[in-house]
Amino acid sequence: MLDAATIERLAARLDEAERTKTLIPMFSKEYPDFSIEDAYAVQRTWTKLQLGRGRVIRGHKIGLTSKAMQNAVGINEPDYGVLFADMFYADATPIPFDRFHAPRIEVELAFVLKAPLRGPDCTIFDVLNATDYVTPALEILETRMHRVDPETGKTRKVMDTISDNAANAALVLGGRPIRPMDADLRWIGALLFRNGEVEETGLAAGVLNHPANGIAWLANRLAPHDEYLAAGEVVLAGSFTRPVDIRRGDTFHADYGAFGSVSCQFV
Repeated sequence: MLDAATIERLAARLDEAERTKTLIPMFSKEYPDFSIEDAYAVQRTWTKLQLGRGRVIRGHKIGLTSKAMQNAVGINEPDYGVLFADMFYADATPIPFDRFHAPRIEVELAFVLKAPLRGPDCTIFDVLNATDYVTPALEILETRMHRVDPETGKTRKVMDTISDNAANAALVLGGRPIRPMDADLRWIGALLFRNGEVEETGLAAGVLNHPANGIAWLANRLAPHDEYLAAGEVVLAGSFTRPVDIRRGDTFHADYGAFGSVSCQFV
């Protein structure tokens, strides 16, 4: 792994990039042996910087949950990041576009926990028992580094995304809260509209065959670091649509049918 001083330096560069709304070169270009564990070390160090400024952790997000996305970036498991309290927006709330540099949006389900979840042997049944309710959500993605290197034309690697807090920036919760045993969560679907036109559709089964599988994976992935998912946390289970670019003035509306809808506008 990279040494501690390098990890701290990379985390500080990400922190500066977020605060100045600028893009930095991808770490995998500068460090060809940059590993997934290096990336999570940078993410954890960056998280400590945020906590030192008074930000509060309110949950986690899971990304790269579909087979298509995993195959595209050459991995066989999802990734994860941290949700801070200042990332949350209420349904139908205007969101300042200037908060972001190049945002994108995805359709997800959010699990709100009533009991803690610890690995290493967490199962989908543990997740369902520990969940208070599930609700529709929109995740807003952001990048603090180049997606495509301007010099070489190469795309960023999964390690770059992981170090960048799994590309998370904000989220919107809405719709109708669902008790986890009251519906087959695999068959919850959504239509994502941008300015009244359908951009994407999907089913929650696209998330590891069942969205609760991702929550169990995360609890087990955190265990070696003596971390766990706490009661009251909000956990984004992973997108079941492709990311859609956001423009200033866009209004997004995700229709989950019988499970309600969630919307936002970028102003």
